[in-house]
Amino acid sequence: MRYQISGKQIDIGAALQTHVQTELGEVVGKYAQRPTDANVVFSRSAHEYVCETTVHLSTGLTAQAKAHATEIYAAFEGCCDKMETQLRRYKRRLKDHHKDRSEPVELFGASSYILASDESETADEPDTLQPMIVAEMETKIPSLSVGEAVMQMELAGAPVLVFRNENKDGLNVVYRREDGNIGWIDP
Repeated sequence: MRYQISGKQIDIGAALQTHVQTELGEVVGKYAQRPTDANVVFSRSAHEYVCETTVHLSTGLTAQAKAHATEIYAAFEGCCDKMETQLRRYKRRLKDHHKDRSEPVELFGASSYILASDESETADEPDTLQPMIVAEMETKIPSLSVGEAVMQMELAGAPVLVFRNENKDGLNVVYRREDGNIGWIDP
């Protein structure tokens, strides 16, 4: 597994990098068969340290965890515990409800845009109805079953996930509803 351990305006020493590789390697190796890479970012938020971890699995799914603590090692340990919980749930769901994938998830390219909000505009009518594009990025749309899409959305902690339904070959959306349930849009 490839590790990318970095700090946002924090110097990350060799001891912390070694600790992260051994601890995260144990946790991920325990629950995931073939992890491909891990990205760990440390930063400061006022008086607390923040650790954000993203692990890409060979199945195409991504697990993310984030933790805060006053000590940098405690922040990593909290993040590692959250990652372990997510991977344990993921493995249990795969074993109980889903078939094991023999091939990685197929990904399709798409464009992703960030649009400016109209908070600056008051009751006045805008000059044009075209939104102002703040950023344009390349994103990937996975080809998943509905159950895997829900699992991926929960692992990523995202409120919505667009995916290509591998059973029907069309674009679908799963999202978290305000009542806590999961919604599925199948056009």
